[in-house]
Amino acid sequence: MFVTTGTTISEHGDLMVKVGIIGATGYTGVELLRLLLKHPDVSVQVVTSRTEIGRRLDALFPTLRGHTDLVFTDPDSPELLDCDLVFFATPHNVAMRSVPKLLEAGVRVVDLSADYRLQDPELWSQWYGEPHASPDLCASAVYGLPEVSRAAIVDANLVACPGCYPTAVQLGFLPLLKAGAVELQPLIASCASGVSGAGRQGKIPSLLTEASESFKAYGVAGHRHLPEIEQGLAHLAGAPVRLTFVPHLVPMSRGILATLFAQLKNDTTDCQGLFEAYYADETFVDVLPAGEQPDTRYVRGSNRCQLSVTVPQDRSTVVVTAAIDNLTRGASGQAVQAMNIMLGLPEIRGLELISVTP
Repeated sequence: MFVTTGTTISEHGDLMVKVGIIGATGYTGVELLRLLLKHPDVSVQVVTSRTEIGRRLDALFPTLRGHTDLVFTDPDSPELLDCDLVFFATPHNVAMRSVPKLLEAGVRVVDLSADYRLQDPELWSQWYGEPHASPDLCASAVYGLPEVSRAAIVDANLVACPGCYPTAVQLGFLPLLKAGAVELQPLIASCASGVSGAGRQGKIPSLLTEASESFKAYGVAGHRHLPEIEQGLAHLAGAPVRLTFVPHLVPMSRGILATLFAQLKNDTTDCQGLFEAYYADETFVDVLPAGEQPDTRYVRGSNRCQLSVTVPQDRSTVVVTAAIDNLTRGASGQAVQAMNIMLGLPEIRGLELISVTP
């Protein structure tokens, strides 16, 4: 039996965990719906949007026809307080204003935005350009990368779901840093993301004629994911880390490929063996055989991260490549994985997804 706030459920889903989604009109919101509407232990009770109040979900997203008759409600709906767990699939600066009220009501929260990823609220304000509305919660929020924080997620009331780039970069560096196998400077991450990473908004750089048949770097002088990645890598290494992080925009709808570089302390380190051993029991991390490289199309729509590790020409530089779906493993799938852990459910519940190809 699994016990949640006010709800007891059986492993067969006799009684369902009641969840709500705040901000379900974006790509991460509809990805959450895709996963949760088929989750055997979850009942989606309320879905909110300030711009679509009263509209049926399946009218906005026809892929949901036949799967739900829910309509969008106001984000201030009191129905949210009756949920066992609420997801925030909102831009930054929304969750930090609403989470305290939910926590006070005994509702557990998984936040997909950036509001609680940084433990230092002053650092958050520096990168996001405004004061944090609930700074006292920043240090207590659990960073929801399961391969690192699984034990802490179990009892968490507030989980900060990692960003898409930070997920790929941290999973790629994790075995090397935990083993103390690489120098902490320089660490380099060159990452490429599909256009959906910019969100479901009418931005000029995301238009077909602007993004197609083009490949460009952005945020080179400083991207908001940088402090989150450095915070996570420093935690893994047990010491401050300096990362050079350069993101790129790729003309595809979804997916991230991260190429990571570090200097080995010992040229004889068996990096392939290190990665295979470290991730041997991790369902959602797939270490490819030596010589193979990950491909974003082979993780599309799945919660898996595919990794490859190479030491070119047997020199001292180790190169790690990591592929994830930015909307699934990099956002909504990882959020569902965190929810499963919080509820004492098998981590793979509702995430038994084979990637879509071609």
